[in-house]
Amino acid sequence: MTDTHRTTVVAAVQAATGKWKSAFNEGDAAGCAAAYEKNAVMTAKPFGTFSGRGEIQAFWEKIIADGFAEVEYIEPEIRVVDEASAVLSSKWRMNNAQGVITKELWVVGQDGVALLREDEFEVLG
Repeated sequence: MTDTHRTTVVAAVQAATGKWKSAFNEGDAAGCAAAYEKNAVMTAKPFGTFSGRGEIQAFWEKIIADGFAEVEYIEPEIRVVDEASAVLSSKWRMNNAQGVITKELWVVGQDGVALLREDEFEVLG
């Protein structure tokens, strides 16, 4: 893999995570769900596993309705897997919770836009 491919994947993931965080912080659950592939799987410990955009959107709607906001990633790390995907891991915090992202698998499509295929995170407090 070339440095150009690596740079392109990292830039796409950074843009996508920025867009997801903005949607969440604006209370836009549909915008959050749009960051996922149609058949994505999200495991949110201790809440459960959610499959597909519909279930994922419903999860974010509930979290937002419960007053959670102001998410930020702390020391995110992006590991490029191949020419079209990368895994992000990070600590995170928001107004009412904190935790860890163990795996966000982002896949860059032909259009250059990264979408989440797998999302695994845990609420620690």
